[in-house]
Amino acid sequence: MEPLTDKQIRSSFVNCTKGEASRLRLPLDFAELPWQELDFLGWVDPGAPLRAHVVLPAEDGPLGITLRVPALSRTSAVKSSLCQVCLTAHASSGVTLLAAPLAGARGREGNTVGIYVCADLACSLYIRGKRQPKLRAGRQEESLGLDERIARMMTNLHAFVAKVTAV
Repeated sequence: MEPLTDKQIRSSFVNCTKGEASRLRLPLDFAELPWQELDFLGWVDPGAPLRAHVVLPAEDGPLGITLRVPALSRTSAVKSSLCQVCLTAHASSGVTLLAAPLAGARGREGNTVGIYVCADLACSLYIRGKRQPKLRAGRQEESLGLDERIARMMTNLHAFVAKVTAV
């Protein structure tokens, strides 16, 4: 992913107001982000931990969506969960259900769509092996190469974003 500026990120959001986008806080490590290893930028807002944000490259420039993080999550040390974006298996606390308000009038009416995703939104780092999930049984090996896993991840993410932005 190409590095983005603060202004590019804030102007990319399609499912929140300009005021909400101007108030969001960027990741604490924004200046040190490994852009060359990111396929999209995802983070939990450090100033509002019940909000998360995702910005991904699109044909017309970056596209951002804001998501709600559940206030309470029940976890199990025995069960594992699968991220619907990168298909990384985690201990159940490593995957969370995020809900995105739909873009436009339907979102203002309270309509949302949800997805189970890596709680830290670091899918790009998991598929590259730069970050390891906490699993009792260890990570499963895949026969797909890195480029194919990246393509699958971005297809899954774009499918979710299409639900958020559908008219």
